[in-house]
Amino acid sequence: MKRLNLPLRHFFATPLAPCPYLPGRMERKIITLLGCEEADEIHNALSQAGFRRSQDLVYRPACDGCNACIPVRIDVRRFRPSRTQRRIWKKNADLTFGICPPVAVEEHYTLFRRYLLSRHASGGMAGMNFTDYRAMVEDTPISSHIATSRHPDRGLVAACLVDRMQDGFSLVYSFFEPTLKTRSLGTYVILSQIERTRALGLDYLYLGYWVPESPKMAYKKRFSALEKLTDAGWQPVEKS
Repeated sequence: MKRLNLPLRHFFATPLAPCPYLPGRMERKIITLLGCEEADEIHNALSQAGFRRSQDLVYRPACDGCNACIPVRIDVRRFRPSRTQRRIWKKNADLTFGICPPVAVEEHYTLFRRYLLSRHASGGMAGMNFTDYRAMVEDTPISSHIATSRHPDRGLVAACLVDRMQDGFSLVYSFFEPTLKTRSLGTYVILSQIERTRALGLDYLYLGYWVPESPKMAYKKRFSALEKLTDAGWQPVEKS
């Protein structure tokens, strides 16, 4: 793997905790803080090495005997939507795309809470209050923003916290109106970010970790031109 040329970093290991993706397994992360003048540069380099950002730190799984979490990204130049994805894009043609600064507002938080309680009521984020949400959104030392999708009658229906990287965008966390199931808004959010990434002349959309054994992660494999990080660098994910 490519050697990283970074300022001296201090890395820490987290205590063991239950894995959120695979029942019966335990997870451990390696983390380091971003809070310094070179935060954007460090974030970009560590993201290329498979790290993900959460507030003012970045982390990567370091679980004993397990490599199930695979960093993935979409090469937007090679991406071609499937027939289903084209239908989803057309079905959401009435939505308006927007960009907001990384500032917590009540409208976004209300949708965030509705999404969590509907889709992840038993997850570790379900108890997040507005203060927690503000920390997730605003505690960023790098270039970040919130991408929104609005319906002409219903208002805000989807949002995504996004980080800017040198070669593209990284999706940190997305949430959407859970009652609009026929719109497949989770897929639409990714499709809209692919289009934006390509329109700006950037190369990649980073989707975080893909866990092949986890059903909740299966949606990532449905996007063409998907690449995974291996010991030999980024490689195409073979279609099954």
